[in-house]
Amino acid sequence: MRQSVQELFEKYQNNLYAVAFNICKNAEDAKDIVQETFIQYYSLRKEFDNEQHIRAWLIRVAINKAKNINRSFWRKNKRPLEDYMESLTFETPESEELFETVMALPEKFRIVIHLFYYEDYAIREIADILKISESNVKVRLSRGRSLLKEKLQEEWEDDE
Repeated sequence: MRQSVQELFEKYQNNLYAVAFNICKNAEDAKDIVQETFIQYYSLRKEFDNEQHIRAWLIRVAINKAKNINRSFWRKNKRPLEDYMESLTFETPESEELFETVMALPEKFRIVIHLFYYEDYAIREIADILKISESNVKVRLSRGRSLLKEKLQEEWEDDE
């Protein structure tokens, strides 16, 4: 017996999502697991005995994929930003405040500013790393600096 992926998706996507989420405790990972499970079903081309057999197979695959994610290197070594921040040492309270402000920037500005100022990469190297043009790096640096200036001025005005 073989059913279309569309039919199975409509019937079991919520069940598979719930199973995956209960194991990995992450909504995005659970969505990925559901997709990967149906991709595996589609590419397997296996004949099943009945619909219950298909359902059991889908659930078992989703469980195994969720367990694999939990065992992955990235999941085991993931730390919340707050824990990482506590492990850093700063020479002055101002440098710590500046780093926290940089980390609060939108990602596209934060990455460029971090690479330029903290990692000492040149604009050309940043462009190569991020696969964007040098002019785009310059624009992001400029806009990131403007955002930093605004945020830091707000904090200084609040202190006065």
